[in-house]
Amino acid sequence: MARRFSAPYLSEPVSSLATWTRNLAVFAVVAVVVSILILRFGFLEMKPALATFFGALACAGLSILIGFAAFAAIWQNGTRGMSRILIAFVLDAAVLAYPAYLALQYRKLPPIHDITTDPIDPPRFEALASLRTGDGANTAVYAGLYSAEQQRHAYPDIEPVQLEIPVDRAFAIALRLVNKRKWLVIDERAPQPPRGVGRIEAVARTPIMGFREDVSIRVSPDGEDSRVDIRSSSRYFESDLGSNAARVTKFIDELNTAADADNLKPVKKPVVPVKPPAKTVKK
Repeated sequence: MARRFSAPYLSEPVSSLATWTRNLAVFAVVAVVVSILILRFGFLEMKPALATFFGALACAGLSILIGFAAFAAIWQNGTRGMSRILIAFVLDAAVLAYPAYLALQYRKLPPIHDITTDPIDPPRFEALASLRTGDGANTAVYAGLYSAEQQRHAYPDIEPVQLEIPVDRAFAIALRLVNKRKWLVIDERAPQPPRGVGRIEAVARTPIMGFREDVSIRVSPDGEDSRVDIRSSSRYFESDLGSNAARVTKFIDELNTAADADNLKPVKKPVVPVKPPAKTVKK
C-alpha cells in the first residue's frame, strides 16, 4: 500500500496576527473610500466625514504595527502568513501615501487659505458670503495683510492679469474658462456702464477629497484694455496646502493663453453689398 505524504508547510497554522494585519488594512481602504464619497456627495456633515477618514488612517497605522509583530512571531515559531502581511503593507502604503505627502506640504507651505492677485482690494465674496456661514467655515472677509505677506514670499508670481483686449471680451473668456473647469457658477455679472466691471463667483472642488473652495473673479477696464483679478479661498481649514495658489496660477496661464489666441483671430470686416451699375437710358 502506498504511503501518502503531507506537505509540512501546509500543516503549519496561519498566524492570527497576520490575519488581523490584513483585515485592518482592508478595512482602512474601505473606510477611506467611504469617507471620500461622503465628503464629495455631502451625505454627512464635515466633521463626521473627517472623523471617518482619520479613523481609517489610524487603522492603517495600527495594521503596520501589528504586521511587524506578526512578522516577529512568524520568524520565531514558523507559522504561516507572510503573504497576508505583505498584502496588508501594500494596502497600508496606498492609504497613507497621500496623507504623508500632504503632511510634508503642511510643513513646507505657509498656513494660509486665501489667495488673491490683489491683496489691497481683493475681489469680494458677495453671493458666496451666504455659503460660508456654517459651523467652522472661514469668514468671507479677506484674511488680511499677514496672509498677503505670506503669499508674497511663497507665491511671488501671483499678480493681476493685464490683457490687451476690451473688458467685455476678457469677461467672456474668463467665464468660458470657469465653465470649462466645471466650477459651479453662483453669480455672474457682465461689465455694465458706467464703471464696466464684471464679476464671476463660483465654487471649485479639490481633486480627491472634494473640499469646496470659493473663487471670485473681477474683470475691470484699463483704458482700451482690461485687468483681471482672481481670489480663491478655502471654505474650511486655516491651511490650504497650496491648492488655491495652484488654482489661481493655472487660471492665469489659461487666461493669458486664451487672450493671446483671441487677439490672433482675424477681425471680420462687414461685407458691403456691391451696387449694380446704373443703367443708361438711350435717347
